[in-house]
Amino acid sequence: MTDYPQLFSLKGRIAVVLGAASGIGQASAHALGAMGATVMCADRDEAGAQATARQIADAGGTSGWMQTDAASGAAIAALAEKVLADHGRVDVAVATPALNIRKLIVDYTDEEFDQVVNLNLKGAFHFMRHFGRPMMKQGSGSMILCSSMRAVTIEPGLGIYAATKAGIAQMVKAFAAEAGGYGVRVNAVMPSIIETRLTAPLKERPQIYETYAGHTVLNRWGQPSEVGAAVAFLASDAASYISGSSLSVDAGWTAIDGPPTGLTQTRPSE
Repeated sequence: MTDYPQLFSLKGRIAVVLGAASGIGQASAHALGAMGATVMCADRDEAGAQATARQIADAGGTSGWMQTDAASGAAIAALAEKVLADHGRVDVAVATPALNIRKLIVDYTDEEFDQVVNLNLKGAFHFMRHFGRPMMKQGSGSMILCSSMRAVTIEPGLGIYAATKAGIAQMVKAFAAEAGGYGVRVNAVMPSIIETRLTAPLKERPQIYETYAGHTVLNRWGQPSEVGAAVAFLASDAASYISGSSLSVDAGWTAIDGPPTGLTQTRPSE
C-alpha cells in the first residue's frame, strides 16, 4: 500500500530557494523546510535571506543563506557551486525573483526592457542551466520556476512582464523535455494576485485591491504561503508524474472570462 505521507515528505532533501528574502520565495523556503528539506536561502538581500534561514532553524529545520544576485549568471553559478560543495547534491531548486515596470510598451525605454528581461527571463535561464546540469548528472531533481497568470492573460502596462512570464512557461516545457530522460522534473507555479512586496502598491489602492479580488472565484487575494505549499508539492514525490507543467495557483482567475459578477449573490438551487 502506498505510503502517502512519505510521498509529501522532503526529509533528507537538499533544496535551494532563490528569492528567499520575501514573498513567494520566502514562503517556499518555509514550506520546504517544514517538510524536512535542508534549505539554502539565497537573495540579493542578504539580511533578508539570513532572516528566512533563521526562521527555518527556529522552527526546527536546517538551513543556510547566501547573497545572490538573481540577474547575474556568475552569481547563480557561484550559488550552485556552494550548494554542491557543502552537500554534494541538489534535489530541489526554486527560483522566484521578478521585476515589473508597469508601462505601456511604447513608453518603455531600452534600459527598462533590459532590466525586466535580464532578471525575469535571462535569470531563469541561468538558474535552469546552473542547477539543471548537476541534477542531470546525479539523475534526479525537481526544479520549480515562478511564472504568472500574466503568461496567459494580460492588461495594459504589463506587456513586457507578461512576455517574460510566458517565456518562463515555455522554457519550463523545453527543459522538462530535455532533462526528463535524466530523471529531472521541471515545473512552474502560475500565481494570480498574491500579497507580496511586488504587489504592495496595488494593495494600497482600495478600488484596485477590490477589483483584482473580484476577478477570482474566491473573491480574495492569495497569500504567499498558498503558493509556497504548491511549490512544496511540486518538489515532493507526490508530484513524481508531473513535469513540464505550469500549475495555476490563481483562485480561478484564468478559468473564467472576466469577474464572476453577481455569482456570489446568487443562492444555489435546492
